[in-house]
Amino acid sequence: MRSPAIGALWLYGLLVATTISGVCGITTPNFMSVRKNVTKEYKSERQIPKEKYFHESDLYHHYDDRYTNVSLPVIPYLSDLIQTYFTTMNAIGAETWIMHGTLLAWWWNQKLFPWDDDLDVQVSESTIHFLADYYNMTEHYFDLPHVDGGRSYMLEVNPNYIVKSERDTLNKIDARWIDMSSGLFIDITAVRKDEARRLNGRPEALMCKDKHNYDESDIFPLRDSFFEGVPVKIPYAYTYILEEEYGPRALTRTRFSGYTFNERTKTWEPAARKSNRSV
Repeated sequence: MRSPAIGALWLYGLLVATTISGVCGITTPNFMSVRKNVTKEYKSERQIPKEKYFHESDLYHHYDDRYTNVSLPVIPYLSDLIQTYFTTMNAIGAETWIMHGTLLAWWWNQKLFPWDDDLDVQVSESTIHFLADYYNMTEHYFDLPHVDGGRSYMLEVNPNYIVKSERDTLNKIDARWIDMSSGLFIDITAVRKDEARRLNGRPEALMCKDKHNYDESDIFPLRDSFFEGVPVKIPYAYTYILEEEYGPRALTRTRFSGYTFNERTKTWEPAARKSNRSV
């Protein structure tokens, strides 16, 4: 059995190629249409976008509608998603960390929740600019040993990432890491300085467009850990962040969504169904 560290090094060797290109097939938007519209600032609140950039499948919210393929076992695909994402971000030096439900899953056993199909990570403001400048619409091919022919992933940056206002409710997601074979994706949100709160006496205030607010000391310095067998970063005050978002019970409740946490094996197992028959 591979140790997490050996598994991570093994995955690094699978990153065969990174190419800047348009998405294969009849898809929109293409690379050039996205790149030419990216600017570094917007001038006023009146410039809040009126259109949504990323579009999900009408039937399945956590699938990109261009690549949706729902006849698949979700968890293995999600595990590959998180592994390939952090392998790539670690390789290019992009600052990113897990957050929200993904961080809660990490808290329990450093593995995905078996009932979840949602993956969330965050990046710093400087990192989202870096990804937009150099890696937007790049395809990353991984020669995964359990996937015949390997699999390609795309990093796509929402050109509206430059709009910092929470009023841009249609574009709360700043970028996505998309499995082009299934349509499953990781939501990437940028954490920015909250200038308004800083002017009101919170010198460390940070914000996201999805209306999550933090202080710098909640997130930084980032801690090193593992998730799904690869090296990841987690926020510094992870317990506080999880309790603020989900409540203290989320860190101790061992039954949820039809599963029970086995303390011995450190895994979530399907809960035994109660029989209606009298004994």
